[in-house]
Amino acid sequence: MPKLLFVIALLLSIPAAAQEAVSRVAFGSCLRQNRDAPILDTILESKPDVFVFLGDNVYADTEDEAKMREIYRIQGERPGVKKLFESTRVLATWDDHDYGKNDAGVEFPAKEMSKNVFLDFFREPKDSPRRSRAGIYDSVILGPAGKRVQIILLDTRSFRSPLVRAAVKPAKTGPYLPSEDSNATLLGEAQWVWLAEQLARPAEVRIIASSIQLIADEHGWEKWANFPLERERMIDLIFAAKGKSVVISGDRHLAEICSLDVKLPGAFCDITSSSLNMQLGDLQESNKHRIGENYTKANFGMIEIEWNETGVETMRMTIRDVQGKPVIDHSMR
Repeated sequence: MPKLLFVIALLLSIPAAAQEAVSRVAFGSCLRQNRDAPILDTILESKPDVFVFLGDNVYADTEDEAKMREIYRIQGERPGVKKLFESTRVLATWDDHDYGKNDAGVEFPAKEMSKNVFLDFFREPKDSPRRSRAGIYDSVILGPAGKRVQIILLDTRSFRSPLVRAAVKPAKTGPYLPSEDSNATLLGEAQWVWLAEQLARPAEVRIIASSIQLIADEHGWEKWANFPLERERMIDLIFAAKGKSVVISGDRHLAEICSLDVKLPGAFCDITSSSLNMQLGDLQESNKHRIGENYTKANFGMIEIEWNETGVETMRMTIRDVQGKPVIDHSMR
């Protein structure tokens, strides 16, 4: 084959999404299938290049496959969800309610069933590695060299050790305590090995999707800090990775942006967006890592990347309300 024709054929074989620079990544969590969700129209109006479902993508809480498939069917018939699939690249991980049981981990007996239903709904190809290995973790790199965005989808359910519950639930702060078991895990060793390999791949921006918060450590609900050694391991991996890293999380029915050092928030942030339509009221709580205030009404997150000739000029991270107005706004270079 002549050289020019070979180059043309090679370019045509590369998916368009992999060639074009990604500048707008939207995300959100907690979308109940039988509640109105006007924020979906707002997300569509914001025209993201990618939308990431961060978990609780339906509220199923069942071991019955037929029931779970029916709940996903209802969600999939929602016009806003249909349009998302039609207009942008959709990626997803899960949390407990789409996993199948509130706060469940490795012990949940129907996780293989719920995995298959999840992957079918999110149109995962039949030959995808996600279908042949345990768990649903995944990673994609989008964009050309010099403007590569890696999106890592963690699975914080399939392998997670049991939570440690307080003997007496503290008022309003959640029932869980940090585990003192050095063998307790959140990701499981196979996923940890895979994650280290992914973070060694070249990328200018890394967006790490975790269904639960990584940085916040004062509340007593689900969070990485319930497994202190796992949290430390994750933070060390992120600091060691080349490029700019951001964690996105959901679960909490509130939105906030956290940094390990709020006085100098330049290393990486954890942007929590929750919920799309499951707001629970004014949830105020102490969080020494929070930048600014939290937000408890319906919301979604957006990361906007401004590229220059050498890579990233700025990254703007916002939490947006149902009108699309930024209610929390933070940038890093």
